[in-house]
Amino acid sequence: MSTSRHYSFLDRLLNQADQSLRTLIPGAAQPNRPSPAQHLANVPMHEEERKHIAGLMRINHTGEVCAQALYQGQALTAKLPDVREKMEHAAAEEIDHLAWCEQRLTELHSRTSVFNPLFYGLSFGVGAAAGLISDRVSLGFVAATEQLVERHLDDHLNQLPEEDIKSRAILEQMREDEIEHGNQALEAGGAIFPAPVKQAMTLMSKVMTKATYKA
Repeated sequence: MSTSRHYSFLDRLLNQADQSLRTLIPGAAQPNRPSPAQHLANVPMHEEERKHIAGLMRINHTGEVCAQALYQGQALTAKLPDVREKMEHAAAEEIDHLAWCEQRLTELHSRTSVFNPLFYGLSFGVGAAAGLISDRVSLGFVAATEQLVERHLDDHLNQLPEEDIKSRAILEQMREDEIEHGNQALEAGGAIFPAPVKQAMTLMSKVMTKATYKA
């Protein structure tokens, strides 16, 4: 006799509500892995330098908020159980990134973005819509998103001062994880999106980064 539990749509909806609170309430996200920066030393930095690094880490934190919402929206509407499980597993790994970025923001005497609830809602809607279309589109959206995040992380790594080894350690581990998630989505049958779709996603990401850098 099977011991696996089959959750109803209402069960999954309630789970998404709980997950959204864990994502949006400061300090609620608990990582499964320790931060790559936990044993590294803070270094002195000028005030303008600190503000810039905090702005970059705030962007990355909001990006992880969006990733959580995207995966949770996709998990809610995914048609195949194995695809749903992939989305939920990816969301669990992204929680680490969320918590690491928040921890670093605290160390930099800064805060998360006030726009997080807005971007969470928008991303959740996009993820749920992708899942309704098809699992192939949903997985393709994951791959395209992770490729976009990888480019953002490369840019931020280039902007970090060499001496800020704590932020660098976090972003490098995040980059490694994002590449893995993107590859897994394609290997699972994700669609390769055409250039116009990727350009639209890039435009939306620019709106997010501009809004959250200072707020």
